[in-house]
Amino acid sequence: MRKVRKMRGSRTHGWGQIGQHRKSGSRGGVGRAGSMGHKFLMFYKEEKEKGFIRRVPRVEGGKINVGELDELYRRTRGRASEGEKTLDLAALGYSKLLGSGSVSTAYVVKVASFSEKARMKVEAKGGRIVKPGES
Repeated sequence: MRKVRKMRGSRTHGWGQIGQHRKSGSRGGVGRAGSMGHKFLMFYKEEKEKGFIRRVPRVEGGKINVGELDELYRRTRGRASEGEKTLDLAALGYSKLLGSGSVSTAYVVKVASFSEKARMKVEAKGGRIVKPGES
């Protein structure tokens, strides 16, 4: 129960001598009065960010350029089935294929996203890019 309801009938509502907690003197001034003195913290906090902002880290895999595909294929010994060289970038932790550099052979590249420039360079050599769920 609130103090106001409890104190009905009492003259001072629990604030001691008559007049205490009644007029503008009890709030320490009007407007920005006391902002550099007794109300400093109140105004200082006002200028800072209010509330708690939750910054969720973006979860994303790495990015790789088209020019690095030959070296990556050599290092990981990618699969060669039916004459096609397959590179599963999604399984290797990459999420995006970018278009910097040049590719020497045709690859079937499995990756979640890719730039238009990367797609053009891979397809120019006779390869193709597929999403991880597709075949």
